Amino acid sequence: MDRILDWLLPTAFTGVNPGLAAAATGLTLSPSAPNPFTSSTSVRFALPKSGAVNLSVFDVAGRRVATLVDGAMEAGSHAIEWNGRDASGRAVASGVYLMRLESAGETVTRETVRMK
Repeated sequence: MDRILDWLLPTAFTGVNPGLAAAATGLTLSPSAPNPFTSSTSVRFALPKSGAVNLSVFDVAGRRVATLVDGAMEAGSHAIEWNGRDASGRAVASGVYLMRLESAGETVTRETVRMK
């Protein structure tokens, strides 16, 4: 389990808040809103420069549940909705999920809670 958390929260043992881990470079992942959510939640993020972006949702066991963004994006602020469904379109169970944003070699992770 520790290896999964190290991978999902790469700064967990440095004392740096995972949501702010890449703040020095400008890569940011804001808390999703609403959180907790029932039907959908808005995920806001900012990119310091254009390039490849991956924003995925993981369960606490480290399994990828859904991929929200996987491709090139322009620099700046962005928002995307997650409808609480997995990659197959099935509603996920109530629980804690991790949003992981990766771009330009940086990673930021935030928690969100799904309630039914």
